[in-house]
Amino acid sequence: MSTLVIVESPTKARTIRNYLPQGFRVEASMGHVRDLPQSASEIPATVKGEKWAQLGVNVEADFEPLYVVPKDKKKIVTQLKDALKEADELILATDEDREGESISWHLHQLLKPKVPTKRMVFHEITSDAIKKALNNCRNIDEQLVRAQETRRILDRLVGYTLSPLLWKKIAWGLSAGRVQSVAVRVLVIRERQRRAFRQGSYWDLKATLTPPDSPKQSFASQLVTLGGTRIANGGDFDAATGQIASDRNVVLLNQEQAEALKERLTGKTWKVTDLDERPVTRKPAPPFTTSTLQQESNRKLRLSARDTMRIAQNLYEQGYITYMRTDSVHLSDQAIVAARDCVEKLYGKNYLSPQPRQYTTKSKGAQEAHEAIRPAGSTFRTPQETGLGGRELQLYDLIWKRTVASQMADSRQTQITMQLQVEDAGFRSSGKRIDFPGYLRAYVEGSDDPEAALEDQEVILPNLKVGDSPNCSNLEAVGHETQPPARYTEATLVKTLESEGIGRPSTYASIIGTIIDKGYAQLTNNALVPTFTAFAVTELLEKHFPDVVDPSFTSKMEQTLDDISTGEAKWLPYLKEFYLGDKGLETLVKEQENQIDANVARTVELENLDAKVRIGKYGAYLEKENGDGVVTASIPKDLTPADLDPQKVETLLRQKTEGPEQLGRHPETGEPIYVLIGPYGPYVQLGDKTEENPKPKQASLPKGVTPENVTLEQAVGLLSLPRKLGVHPTTGAEIQANLGRFGPYVVHNQSGEKDYRSLKATDNVLTISLERALELLSEPKKGRSTNSKSKAAVRELGPHPEDGEPVNIYNGPYGPYIKHGKTNAKMPEGVSVEDMTLASALESLASKASTAKSTRKTTGKSTSSNSKSTTKSSSTTAKKK
Repeated sequence: MSTLVIVESPTKARTIRNYLPQGFRVEASMGHVRDLPQSASEIPATVKGEKWAQLGVNVEADFEPLYVVPKDKKKIVTQLKDALKEADELILATDEDREGESISWHLHQLLKPKVPTKRMVFHEITSDAIKKALNNCRNIDEQLVRAQETRRILDRLVGYTLSPLLWKKIAWGLSAGRVQSVAVRVLVIRERQRRAFRQGSYWDLKATLTPPDSPKQSFASQLVTLGGTRIANGGDFDAATGQIASDRNVVLLNQEQAEALKERLTGKTWKVTDLDERPVTRKPAPPFTTSTLQQESNRKLRLSARDTMRIAQNLYEQGYITYMRTDSVHLSDQAIVAARDCVEKLYGKNYLSPQPRQYTTKSKGAQEAHEAIRPAGSTFRTPQETGLGGRELQLYDLIWKRTVASQMADSRQTQITMQLQVEDAGFRSSGKRIDFPGYLRAYVEGSDDPEAALEDQEVILPNLKVGDSPNCSNLEAVGHETQPPARYTEATLVKTLESEGIGRPSTYASIIGTIIDKGYAQLTNNALVPTFTAFAVTELLEKHFPDVVDPSFTSKMEQTLDDISTGEAKWLPYLKEFYLGDKGLETLVKEQENQIDANVARTVELENLDAKVRIGKYGAYLEKENGDGVVTASIPKDLTPADLDPQKVETLLRQKTEGPEQLGRHPETGEPIYVLIGPYGPYVQLGDKTEENPKPKQASLPKGVTPENVTLEQAVGLLSLPRKLGVHPTTGAEIQANLGRFGPYVVHNQSGEKDYRSLKATDNVLTISLERALELLSEPKKGRSTNSKSKAAVRELGPHPEDGEPVNIYNGPYGPYIKHGKTNAKMPEGVSVEDMTLASALESLASKASTAKSTRKTTGKSTSSNSKSTTKSSSTTAKKK
């Protein structure tokens, strides 16, 4: 008897094959094999003329979805059908969440098996887990499939109904989404708060004190009261006015008053008036869920949610961790025993929690996998025992530490507060003593090194008693300014979406990726900064389709989808009400479309500006009427909505009307040097733009240099770049210093092969010497370049049959990719580097080449834009979320 087992990816297939008996054949579906059409070309000819065909859902026939097999999956489906002909039994072993259940259902519908069929689920790929799953197979869960199908239809209805409206009213290529649009609004609301924020300033005093008998043991103390009234701090200010809130009874010191108080207290006697020691117990955090793993890996490893899930998927499929899409913090008995065994062996019995810890999932809609993310198996491999490297090792290490720490003893600490008085001024010193580190020995949130974190957390105060008089070795007045609300990072956005019940944690990675890809946000220093386009789209949706961007409405929708999965709600009545009802989406779009003025929709409403901000074909720009007509000026891409103030508006418009500001004249040529602001930021320009000189020399201002503080000397130096530093003593090739997209660098140009090194923070591109450049070039390369000439291939597949040029796989910033000559192509979905064949690589390269040709042909043709944009905006839908 032979059994065919189908999983999603070759990596998963290879791992699971090790634990199955003889006679079992494992094949991969490469993710989804069927989905709603992604482009007009995928719509079958039989329904192409139907008005609902492009939507992919027949809303007039009980929302029947139009499923098609994508072109790149037809070969896989044929291979699976051929494999099934030789099998006596079919086992569908896709992932255990809704998405996996849906893939199994689609496979069953397509393959139409005539042999017995079972559904096998497991949350880790280990020998015990696979054996247990084989003995406990079940049928496909139709309710779970229906809930996932309803979710897919809802997403299609929202995206394909609202996105075309955005194209007409704001700009081509924009998209709306059931969860995406709510997430964008969350970012926009925070940016509005930052824009409305008014800064306040306050001063206080900071003292450095020493015990009378130990002058080397210093400690810090801060002013907290004056004349019995509390000193103002940042929390006392009204963010809208920059003034002290009306209900606060505090003393607000300015610089002059703080300096005068400092003078008055200098040389006076200090006394300890009170000591308070309070024991504190801290418990370890629960094991990781999808959401908390994304948050912590973003904080600690600076990984995006998308990269976190990609790496976690690899770890799961290789058998290192349990399933990584889960809302549950529950640990199995097997996992608890394994974790406690690690604690006892590595840290000792006294570091074990007295009783096994079991955690309860608080999320109301938790349903994905039945266990938290943890190391796989009945015994946990330490990170060093895995043989992993790079990001995979870092992420596994994070998961291992968090799981082990969850079974460790509480951390016992003592919080110490010392009150001091000098005349009428009250000061406070705070300390912390770690009496027993407990779980902190293994895991400290936000820190990579637990031992170092423990040292950092302790603040030791000297052993003083009430009535003692420490000496003041230094007293300084310190100024503070209140800060606007922090922008969201990927971690804090994920946390907010989850707490609001918006979407599913398993989809957050793709949602954040779409927000960035579609130009709704820029990732700057790990912060998600919404763009002016995000403002325009959010304002339109808030005004005309408020439910679409209402967190509570979206949260209720998630709950309904959960209820459909359990049979508590009916899917068809819900879809009919949502889309076709009196206040349904289709009805609203028909009502609102004619009421939306495109000029108004393209205008971003920002207070305190005497110019309009509009969204155009090439991005945001300013528009203002003056006596000679309308003046427009592009807004630089790095200028955020919160930072656009009247002064910057005036500078941009004046540059357009009066010409650029002249910094001075070049000392050698006598040509004027201008400071300008362009779409990509400020720069300097040598000479005027004329017919004879259409492209005058320009140079971007380096980081930290602004149009206001750039000097003529700096400008001359920047315009002299690239600087020739000399020749390499070994190769005789030229070495230059220059400023590029990613900052200043030196380059060694040998026979067309360029070797780059970025300058350090202490280096100056205008003054760096040849000796220093040679020193940098001798260091190992750490650049971000994905140029195949500067690094070795991960795998060589062989020569291309047409030109003999090599076809290789390289590692890039977004994962492995295929390269042939100047053509780069994505790896096929679900295929690992090890499983990639030359034939598959040639298919991917040919597909990339044909797509590029098609794009070039259709550029500027409105008749084909719809199809192209639809393909682009939907291309990720069929991917495994």
